[in-house]
Formats: sequence, C-alpha cells, structure tokens
Amino acid sequence: MRQFASIILVDPRGWILLQERDEHPVIDPERWGFVGGHVDEGEDPEAAAYRELEEETGLRMVVPNLQLWRETTVFHEGYGTHDTVWVYIGLTAATDADITVGEGRQIVFVDPAQIPNLPLGAGAAQILPDFFNSNFYQELLP
Repeated sequence: MRQFASIILVDPRGWILLQERDEHPVIDPERWGFVGGHVDEGEDPEAAAYRELEEETGLRMVVPNLQLWRETTVFHEGYGTHDTVWVYIGLTAATDADITVGEGRQIVFVDPAQIPNLPLGAGAAQILPDFFNSNFYQELLP
C-alpha cells in the first residue's frame, strides 16, 4: 500500500485546481486529477501536501493554509493496489498565470460545470462528487 497527499485548491469563483497528466505516469496517464503525490517514507502527509503543491505548481502555502478534509482509500490500477490518500483543501487567490507547471501537461483552475466532460483519474473521480456535495465546498461558493 502506498500513501499519497492530494490537494484541492479552490479559487474565489469556486473553481478548483486540476492537473492534466501526460502519458508518462504509472497512475492515471492522460487523465485529470489533483496536484499531489507520494508521501515519502517517514514524511508526514501534511508536509507532503505542502511539498507536492510547491513542486508541481510553484505555489507556496504555509501551515495552516491547507486543512485535512478526508482520508480515503483509492484503487490505483497502474499499481494494482488500494492506497491511502489524504485530501487537503485550501482557498487561494492564485490564478492560472501564477502556476508554474512542474509536472504534467497543464495545471489550471477548472469550472466545476466542465469537470463531467474531463477524463478523470481514479482519485478525482472518486473524491470530487463528495467534495462538491460537501458543506465545506457549498460554504465557499460566491
């Protein structure tokens, strides 16, 4: 079993930051998913979330700007394993222009109305419906 930290950043419009993965990763190639990645051995999942966010987007957030929303298990077909995923949520005033793509094809804020049209990776497909129906997300809407 592997461990992952995933980040859902929400902008003032209620749009969320998603990454379009390229053809190279073992997990969900050419699919849309969250910014985030492996929790290194001995690393705290929260620390991994902040590290992965900065590595993949260039955005630097400081504790406690991300909060743990959910711990869940996701089946990653590429590995053939059920893995632990910690999902962290944060609000941001960042825009697409503030993102430096460190991994994948693109990392952009996506209108939730467009998400059903995207090929989602396993984690995003499993987690996003619950997130959009959560009180947390509903309270963020303008």
